[in-house]
Formats: sequence, structure tokens, C-alpha cells
Amino acid sequence: MFFSDLIFLYLFLPVCLAAYFFTKKTRYRNFVLIGFSLFFYSWGEPVRVVLLILSSFINFVLARSIELNKKNKLGKASLIVALVYNIGMLCVFKYTDFVINNINGIFGSGISTLDIAFPIGISFYTFQALSYIIDVYWEKVNAQRKFSNLLMYISLFPNVTMGPIVRYETVENNLENRKTTVSDISEGLTRLIIGLAKKVIIANNLYAFVGIIFGTDITKATVAGTWIGLVAYSLNVYFDFSGYSDMAIGLARIFGFHYNENFNYPFMCRTIGEFWQRWHISLGSFFKDYLLYLPIFGKRRQYASLFLVWFTTGLWHGASWNYVIWGLYFGAFILIETKLGKKRIRETPTWLMHIYNKLVIIIGFGIFKFTNINDLGNFFKNLVGLNGNILINDHTITDIKSFLYIILIAVFFSFPILPWIKDILEKRSYLTRSAGQFFAMGSNVVLLAVTTILVIDTSLTDAPFLYTVF
Repeated sequence: MFFSDLIFLYLFLPVCLAAYFFTKKTRYRNFVLIGFSLFFYSWGEPVRVVLLILSSFINFVLARSIELNKKNKLGKASLIVALVYNIGMLCVFKYTDFVINNINGIFGSGISTLDIAFPIGISFYTFQALSYIIDVYWEKVNAQRKFSNLLMYISLFPNVTMGPIVRYETVENNLENRKTTVSDISEGLTRLIIGLAKKVIIANNLYAFVGIIFGTDITKATVAGTWIGLVAYSLNVYFDFSGYSDMAIGLARIFGFHYNENFNYPFMCRTIGEFWQRWHISLGSFFKDYLLYLPIFGKRRQYASLFLVWFTTGLWHGASWNYVIWGLYFGAFILIETKLGKKRIRETPTWLMHIYNKLVIIIGFGIFKFTNINDLGNFFKNLVGLNGNILINDHTITDIKSFLYIILIAVFFSFPILPWIKDILEKRSYLTRSAGQFFAMGSNVVLLAVTTILVIDTSLTDAPFLYTVF
């Protein structure tokens, strides 16, 4: 079940909201949320929901042990057990077959893969558990004394399957002491509908265009088609994932939880470093806080830490070498920018910095897209016409004309143009508070109607959320 499914929008969510708001006490509301969250997760993972509950319980017990034994060896031992369990569980389910395939490829052995089913959302909820465990050890937060509260934190349906990765400290006070205001409901619904529109109206259309351009054989794409397809794919990933994040943040807000932002108009960036400060913020901050400053690397800490962070960032996204290359690719440019220094970068013309970083970003998304190494090699050849492909043909022109409107819309909304307009109107008193609220309400109704119609049109609902595989 996805947030863009009709069964979620018009059955699961209304029933959940009714059950939640008809329940008065926060304690019982928590049980309502736990029940609906586990049902939501079990819709696609009827067996793996047991793993989710087990993981929550093990982390609950180990965090309590860490806190109660912080002054003796048992506390440190509990931390080690928690790290081994969480990282080990993630590795077993996500990387076992990847390792076996590489061993077979290198040594010519015939080890059979285990074909272990990948539990949806395991990368996200495992990282949440890890951040909680480490923060308890660092005494940044207190260990949760009620298992039900920790289970709700880890399994809450707005973010359990595709993030964002929510820190325990962000919602600690909301677990037992939260009040949902009219403003929370209004802003949450608005955010939900905006995210839904991003996914259904923009991302799904871009997904269809990218599929047409690249097809099943990348070598058949023209040079111009490859570049335009690359731009479209970059925007597709952005609107798909930021759309889901908006929906998750909006849903959580309705229930009184205030999540941090996960995207901040990343294509506004001037450098690659800034891009990653604006893109998938919850993942970037996780690696920055828990990996970047590890004191185990000695004098070459900067290089070793950057390598570890970007190697892990790539590998986190999937058990495929293209993701590792993708992570190290961005890490290399961030290292180059670090060595150049802020002064040189400031002195570089803005237009040149934007050309540089946009080229780096969209080529990076090409690496991200092609999991097959042969396809990845052909993709790079296509960029400069080394596959014998022509610059452009009639089919490419027709395809671009058919989808040009959605590409332009995507480019327009990838920058904060509407917030700028809204701020200008409010500052000049052209838009009163009541008029703004009326306009927002009308826009929400229109967007919800349009997205519902598009969801019913099955030709545009075959595009899954891209981050379900991570």
C-alpha cells in the first residue's frame, strides 16, 4: 500500500483519522497509531512485520541496558550488541546475495544465492533504531521506558517504509505529550496533497518519458535524447522522493508529530556540497553525525571519513556497484571543493558554478539509474555519441514535444518560485491572511481532484515510488 493508492487515500486514511480523533487520551491514541501502522506495514509485508516488532523490542531492551549500565562494561557491551544486531540484520537481508554474486564472479565459485526477500523500509527503520541507540549511549536522549512508545517511533506508518529517517529527539516529546491543533491538520493536509501532486502529476509523467527515451536498450537512444532523458530522470527522482517526504511530513503533522524537512530545493545549490545539504537531509545528517567524525582514522581522518561516508551512502541505496560508484563520485567532487576552499569558490562566477554543479548532478543521476555496469558504460558512450548513435531523430523530437510541458513544469517547481511570489504578495499586502487561506483551500481541492483522476487512470499508476527498493 502506497500513499498514492486510492485504498490508502479513501479508505485506510479516513478510517485511521476517525479512530484516532474519536479516541481522546494520548495513551490510547498511541495504540490506535501502532495498530494502524502495523496493519499498513503488514499490507505489503505480512510476515516481515514480525521482524519490525522484534527489531523494536531488541532495541528497546538494549537501550535500557545501555542507560542502566552506562558506568560499567555491560553498557558498552550492550551498545556493541545493538550495533552488530542492527547492522548485521541490514547486511543479511540487503547484501548477502550481492556478496555471494561477487565472490562467484571473482573466484568462479558456484555458491548458490539465498534469494532472501528484502523487507520494505528496513534501511530506514534500522537507521532510526541505530540513531536512537547511539544517542542513548551518548546521553543525548533518555532510553524509552515504554515499549509501546518505542514501537510507535520505529513503526509509525508515515515514514516506516520510505523515510525520512526521524531522530528520536525530534519526536521524543510528541510520544506522550502532543496536541493536534486545527493548524496542524490544515498544514498537514496541505503538505500531503502537495506531495501527492508531486508524485502523481509530475514524477509519474517524467517516469513515463524516461522509460520511452531509454527503453530496454540504452544504445538505441540518441545523444540529445540521452541528455534530455537524464535531466528528466534527475527531476523524476527529486519529485518522486520529495513528494513522498512531503506526504510523510504532512501525515505526521496531522497526528501532532513535527518532522524535520528532508529536502530544501536542492537544485538551488551553488556547489555539490550544498546540494547534499539540501538533498535527503535526514540521511546526510545521519552520516555526518555518526560517521564523519569517527576518531579512529588518525591523521588522515578527512580522507578516510569522506571515503567511508560516501561509500556507505552509495551502498545504503542498494546492493549494486553503480550505487557505490555514485556515492564515491559525489564524494570526490566534495573533496575537490573542500580542497579548493570557500574563497576560490566564491570568486568563481555564479553562472559557471551553476553549469558545473548541474552537469555533475545530472550525470551522477545517470550513474544512479543504470544498475547494470554494461548499461552504465553505454550510457557514458551515449553522452558523447560513441555508440554510433545520431544527435537526434524524429522519434526523439516527437517524444520531447509530447512531454515538454511536464519537463518545464518540473523545472519551474524545482525552484522556490511560488514561495517567493507568496512572500512578495504578503509583504505588499496584496494577499490578506483570509484570502491566502481561501486560495490554499481551493488549490488543495483542485490538486486532490486532479491527482485522484490520474490515480484512477492506471496508465500513470504503474510508476512505483523509487525509494521502495532502498
